[in-house]
Amino acid sequence: KRDIKTLKKMPLGKKRAIFLDRDGIINKKAKEHDYIKNWGEFEFLPNVANVISKLNENFLVVVISNQGGVSRGMMTLDDVRVIHSNMSSELRKNNAIIDKIYVCPHYTKESCVCRKPKPGMILKAAKELNIDLSNSYMIGDSLIDIEAGKKAGCKTILLAPQNSILDILHFVN
Repeated sequence: KRDIKTLKKMPLGKKRAIFLDRDGIINKKAKEHDYIKNWGEFEFLPNVANVISKLNENFLVVVISNQGGVSRGMMTLDDVRVIHSNMSSELRKNNAIIDKIYVCPHYTKESCVCRKPKPGMILKAAKELNIDLSNSYMIGDSLIDIEAGKKAGCKTILLAPQNSILDILHFVN
């Protein structure tokens, strides 16, 4: 849970949020056409905890992640929950809080409303967490992340492979 000082800094009413894609932003991506299927395959990218901790001062931090490997039978939703539980726990040890995680378990060919580039997960988060999308950011490493953010009405930041997550601190305000 967040500490009282941080919560007192957040304005009443609608909250601002940072929506983060998971793979490629928080952790090292799996090889092409593969997935992070268990905690043993999960590897944090450098400086992630520091950046999330800094973002927590002014934003809710929400993870928005496509996990099509579930519907393809490569892992289960329970596998994904274990990964996210461990990820959140490890981040909390460094004062970095993920406020909520949304997952789309569907594969590309399924017609769901939640899979990015559709904005379903972001819109659901906005409703559940009382988020002001026009003053929030979607940060991802692919164009589908950016498209989802734009469709939801967020500001967007595409983090290129040569960039560090530290770079986003220069763009959010």
